[in-house]
Amino acid sequence: MVVEPEHAAVNGRERPQRPQTTHREVADELRARIRSGRLRPGQRMPTQAQLAEEFGVERGTVRQALRILQSERLLTNVSKGSPATVAPDLYGPQAGPEARPMPTTVALASRIAAAFAAEHVEVDALCLTSVSLTLALGEPLRQIHAGRLKPAKIDVRVLLPSSDIDLAFPVAVSGGAAVGPVHKRWLAMRNAQGQVLQHNLLGLRATHGIDVRVSFRALPFTPPVKLYVLNGSEALFAYYTLSRREQEIDHEPLEMYDAEGIRSTLFAFDQGGGLRDGVFVKQSRLWFDALWGTISSELVLTG
Repeated sequence: MVVEPEHAAVNGRERPQRPQTTHREVADELRARIRSGRLRPGQRMPTQAQLAEEFGVERGTVRQALRILQSERLLTNVSKGSPATVAPDLYGPQAGPEARPMPTTVALASRIAAAFAAEHVEVDALCLTSVSLTLALGEPLRQIHAGRLKPAKIDVRVLLPSSDIDLAFPVAVSGGAAVGPVHKRWLAMRNAQGQVLQHNLLGLRATHGIDVRVSFRALPFTPPVKLYVLNGSEALFAYYTLSRREQEIDHEPLEMYDAEGIRSTLFAFDQGGGLRDGVFVKQSRLWFDALWGTISSELVLTG
């Protein structure tokens, strides 16, 4: 019997098997192929059997991944029968009255990648943890490393809740101590995501000679919305919608009120998209600048 290399024994011990690929990982890879153009609007996808073989998973896992992309309006005709199809209107209007609101996971990366085509990139973000922003920056960073994007200067400013406040959410349903396990979990995520974001962007100084500045400031309140202002000409806005859910923290199940920001519906407004859009972008810039220059304070991504 032939032993697979990844399962072969080493010093009498069997190597652990690779972790099973999840449906979300399959969806992430297919989403990246659609965004990059490898899978074009209107193109038929490989069959579920072909995808299952490629990713080494069951067909049920593939179907779950395809349903995610269908819910994000990236695919049509997802069924057990014929292959799905990449949405034909994938690159429709991105802003203005005709723009179709989409989940943050779908819309943000493409808009930030487009913003990085400018010589001087400016990204202002107000959010709860910066998870969505860190994920979205992966696409333009890949394009920079591939030589397809070449900005000369990048300025990123991020407003996040202060670690010293009692958050409105996430919060334990039962209440309890202000600095309890839910707060500690949020703080660890906020700090980790901010540090990754900062590290990845500042690394462009050494690798590509880009003038990069990344700044964080702390808000004295929990933002009920998330906002991204790109190059001063586009504003992306989403509500944090709360739900009650159970999360395991420190190996204990805990009921909490929380919002999954990466799935929030993102509304896009462009400076050139008409009077309504232009005013919204202008007011968003003024609001962000006012918060940055008045009641926010220095933020250190530790503790």
